[in-house]
Amino acid sequence: MEQILNSMPCIGDRAPDFDAVTTRGKIKFSDFNKGSWVILFSHPADFTPVCTTELTGFASETNFFNSYNTKLMGLSIDSIHSHIAWVNNVREKMGVLMDFPIIADIDMKVAKLYGMLQPNASETAAVRAVFFIDPTGIIRLIMYYPLNVGRNMDEIKRVLVALQTADEYKVALPLNWKKGEKVIVPPPKTLSELEERLASPYEMVDFYLAKKELV
Repeated sequence: MEQILNSMPCIGDRAPDFDAVTTRGKIKFSDFNKGSWVILFSHPADFTPVCTTELTGFASETNFFNSYNTKLMGLSIDSIHSHIAWVNNVREKMGVLMDFPIIADIDMKVAKLYGMLQPNASETAAVRAVFFIDPTGIIRLIMYYPLNVGRNMDEIKRVLVALQTADEYKVALPLNWKKGEKVIVPPPKTLSELEERLASPYEMVDFYLAKKELV
């Protein structure tokens, strides 16, 4: 367990590269990631109820993720045949096509590389991990959920928009921030910046906590 945990990638690390068999054919992750954001997420097993709600949820938001230049990639420790059968079953029963690539990680190579396999939860099933990876291949945010609790799609969408907004405007985002709300301006680092801040039109709780609208 210690060896697995010590190898877990962290925020700010370069996303570990890998080659994998997926429902969209063989993929090299660094090629898939090039020029776009990627949300890489794991689920415990195909043909299970919580996982089905989650992956259909991701599939239903395809237009949203496309609008934010974001690709999806799933993973579980199942065979490619199981993945294909599950995708087809969900399409037949629920009318939703999970058309993003789902990694068949039978040898657990990718799950271990990303710390998705956590022995105190299960030695044979990946936990519900979510990695937000930017177009330069850097891990920007990580979420972990246990086997028995589904993810929150609204939060996944919110933090993706927040990350991209923070990058574009060089700002920070306050508690519960949503698109369209005021953002936080970085605090002053010199006395001259402090004077500029005090004379600015920003909404100021104090000089170190100032908000502004994004135009």
